[in-house]
Amino acid sequence: MTMSIKQNLRRALGQFPTGVTVMTARKGNELVGVTASSFNTVSLEPPLILWSIDKAAFSADIFINSDYFTVNVLNESQTDISNKFASKGADKFSDVDFENGLGNVPLLNHCIANFQCEVWNVHDGGDHYIIIGEVKKYDYSENLKPLVFSQGQYSSLVPMATLQN
Repeated sequence: MTMSIKQNLRRALGQFPTGVTVMTARKGNELVGVTASSFNTVSLEPPLILWSIDKAAFSADIFINSDYFTVNVLNESQTDISNKFASKGADKFSDVDFENGLGNVPLLNHCIANFQCEVWNVHDGGDHYIIIGEVKKYDYSENLKPLVFSQGQYSSLVPMATLQN
């Protein structure tokens, strides 16, 4: 696929609004995290979720070889955290408020939801790995609004009832 076709496809896919997550894992003392919009539900029984990571990503090997990972669903005020974990280099966890969850995996604070998962399976997905996790613990807040990404920019949700008034 040519670069222009890839860029055009990426733009087309970007029309679909998604929530913004930061996936975290640990290998020994090394903490890794990456911003991802590929998070989705697979099953309620058992409770399974999935997400995907580029095979070329620095942290891909850690994620696919970890026993646990955490899905941190960002709230609308956490664009700085999304940007930090989307960048390369530097200590992504510096100045980020977190605690240790299952498997001592970083659990970011102040998120709209956190899903602590045990790796269930990893599948080949072209240039990405598809990671399926079994949700072992979760937490959420109904008092926060999610951070949304669409058409190349961050957004927040406004309930339709608010717009109709």
